Amino acid sequence: MRVSDFDYELPDRLIARYPARRRTDSRLLVFDRSTSAIVHSRFPDLEGFFRAGDTLVVNDSRVFKARLRGIKAGSGGQVELLCLNPIEARVWRVLCKPSRRIRRGCTVALDDLSEARVVEERQGGIRIVEFSRGPFDICNRLGELPLPPYLKRRPESSDIRRYQTVYSKEIGSVAAPTAGLHFSRGLLQRIGSLGVEIVEITLHVGWGTFKPVTANEAQNHRVESEWYSIGDRPADQLRHRHGRLFAIGTTTTRALESWWRDTSGRLEPTSGHTDLFIYPPYRFNLVDKLVTNFHLPKSSLLMLVSAFAGREEILKCYREAVRQEYRFYSYGDAMLIL
Repeated sequence: MRVSDFDYELPDRLIARYPARRRTDSRLLVFDRSTSAIVHSRFPDLEGFFRAGDTLVVNDSRVFKARLRGIKAGSGGQVELLCLNPIEARVWRVLCKPSRRIRRGCTVALDDLSEARVVEERQGGIRIVEFSRGPFDICNRLGELPLPPYLKRRPESSDIRRYQTVYSKEIGSVAAPTAGLHFSRGLLQRIGSLGVEIVEITLHVGWGTFKPVTANEAQNHRVESEWYSIGDRPADQLRHRHGRLFAIGTTTTRALESWWRDTSGRLEPTSGHTDLFIYPPYRFNLVDKLVTNFHLPKSSLLMLVSAFAGREEILKCYREAVRQEYRFYSYGDAMLIL
């Protein structure tokens, strides 16, 4: 399947560069796969689509201040480091800009107390970097949230709170699982009071969520590996569920479907890395309903939702969302696919 088959036109004015005033103020486009009907709604109305016995699964990963800025020793040039994921306690995979300046053996001063030394070069601007102190501690003190590049702005104080879900707890993502940004604690409580079981699993969202698909054919694209975990309690909850499973976001969906694949359907507690790339045709094993945001053209995330609901149907929904002037991308509005 050609990557160009997942393209669509989006006016720049519809890219949401700031969140709605309140989390639940977003709009909700509801698409019913059984009838192909599209209904325009508001996100708080989501609770009306649940019934007792259903399961709602969320990704509880938390975004950390992964972007560091420093000075290259010797030349004094400014460089940017995006901390991706650990290999050892102080040794991490890092995306460097400009990569041509950051070679093996060079040192980047982050402040008077902390520095980073490149120990290996890899393709695509990736470097293996050894930090003088714990990277999470450095990032928490000096870093900034890695907002998506299409926002075209630096993080502001409000982003510290709004570019996290209300249930985030496990630190490790460089991008938010954005479908969950629409939920308030009150909305989750109301859904839970209907007899819906809310299950928390973890997938640390990597930089691949921003990475363009450069291959011409979808099957030639490779997604960046991401770490996920489904522990004893969520595994038990999911094995013994009786109703429909609502996945909140593409990251939750990838974790669930990876879990099915990696345990051969036994659904035992597990953790590890997944490079599962979901695109049409794909047979979903666990997810019945999907809540998701509107994704970039020709992106792996758009391919995932197209696998779930059909490419032509999703593009029809996107054209309708553009016509109705929905807000797109991370801080934008949401879809419910039934």
